[in-house]
Amino acid sequence: MISPVTSHPDTATLLGWIEEIVSWGVRRPCTPADETAIEWIAAKFESFGLQDVHLEPLDVLLWSCESAGLELRRSDDPATTQFIEGFALPYCSPTRGVTASIAQLDRQPVDGAIAWEEVDLITLPGPVMRALASEAVDPDESFDVLTQTYPFSSRAIDLLGPIAEQGAVGFVGILNDGFWDTNQYYVPYDAVPRQIPGIWISPSDGARFLEMAHSGAVTAKLTVEAGMTMGESANVVGILPGASDDWIVIGTHHDAPWASAVEDASGIAMLLAQAAAWAAVPQDARPHNLLFVATAAHMAGGAGTAAFIGEHRDQLQSVVCEVHLEHVAKASRVEEGRLIPLDPPEVRWWFTSPNPALQGLVVDSLKAEKIDRSLLMHPEIFGTHPTTDGGYFHLEGVPLVNLLSAPRYLFDPGDTIEMIHTESLAPLTRAVSRIIQGLGAHTPDSMRAGIDPSPPPRLPVKFGR
Repeated sequence: MISPVTSHPDTATLLGWIEEIVSWGVRRPCTPADETAIEWIAAKFESFGLQDVHLEPLDVLLWSCESAGLELRRSDDPATTQFIEGFALPYCSPTRGVTASIAQLDRQPVDGAIAWEEVDLITLPGPVMRALASEAVDPDESFDVLTQTYPFSSRAIDLLGPIAEQGAVGFVGILNDGFWDTNQYYVPYDAVPRQIPGIWISPSDGARFLEMAHSGAVTAKLTVEAGMTMGESANVVGILPGASDDWIVIGTHHDAPWASAVEDASGIAMLLAQAAAWAAVPQDARPHNLLFVATAAHMAGGAGTAAFIGEHRDQLQSVVCEVHLEHVAKASRVEEGRLIPLDPPEVRWWFTSPNPALQGLVVDSLKAEKIDRSLLMHPEIFGTHPTTDGGYFHLEGVPLVNLLSAPRYLFDPGDTIEMIHTESLAPLTRAVSRIIQGLGAHTPDSMRAGIDPSPPPRLPVKFGR
């Protein structure tokens, strides 16, 4: 399928958009930087010629933290103390100071104690991932040798809840295997308030903690100066009429845990690239009506996507496919406590509904633009829906093509402009345009009728929202 789109924003333009977004600073929901992103995206939509550009407001549970830390004191020598600065787990319970003994999770009783554990990022070998994927586009056979490190631990998002149920009064997570020397791990981000306080501490501070913990009985005082409030953010929506009465939804999210280049300034750039490209072709050359949306509050439980679905529920049955674009990322490694970007791209996951025609369209589009290191994944390979900002559409029965890369640094301020896989920006944009054009051969009914209802393969781990 040859796309009628003959011109796309070039690499310099895409990278320039990403750099501008990053320059605004931390884009957590309702921050000044995120508000700037909303206004900027709406202005871009209007400048490209999209119609009915508007904001759809929604309420968001916001979390902020001034400081967090831990004072350790040996029970047999109260004069021996250590203070460790931490980063509070988002949406944990604030405390001016809870004092208790410490206990290693799963090895010692934690009732009435501050529980602690060393937290490792999940790794899975490439051959395992390839075997579980619906298809792989990997001409260099990189999956034979690579091991991917994901930005989650095996305890996934819901960490503090089960610990609180065991009676713990606080939690200390020592960032360990897969991490560099950081404590700024913005997880969990589901906007679910927890009953106890918790902090992440860096590997180097973890070594200090462990030295104290293994030297005898230790009392700890955990402090988290944080708070939760309600705020208002907005989804940004714009429309391009097409050649049918049906719809393709194309989306990403505009917020982020930090100033975050990959998460998700790169997704905003990819969304804008599609909007600009399809605005430049005549209406009858667009396969269906195109609805572009930059959702709010991905970092608050995907509240923007949930709100969009609620607002547009009556329209969902006329959606041929929901295309979500997130994360153009470099692979990385850790060396002597430092995060090092690598030349190859991070593995690309294409969560694609199991309709053979849709899967074939995605594979053909990737091959045409030489997009490598790509895995087509069943939307339920990690659970009930993909770990994408667009994943909630799957729960509504809407067919999906959701692009996501999940580098280890996704929730850390180490996600800087150097982590963008610049060489992928233009070819990914062209490949997505091919996919969108190819959807013109389908209707909402034919797309749904072609989906294979067979149970999907499941990864031996669970993580994500």
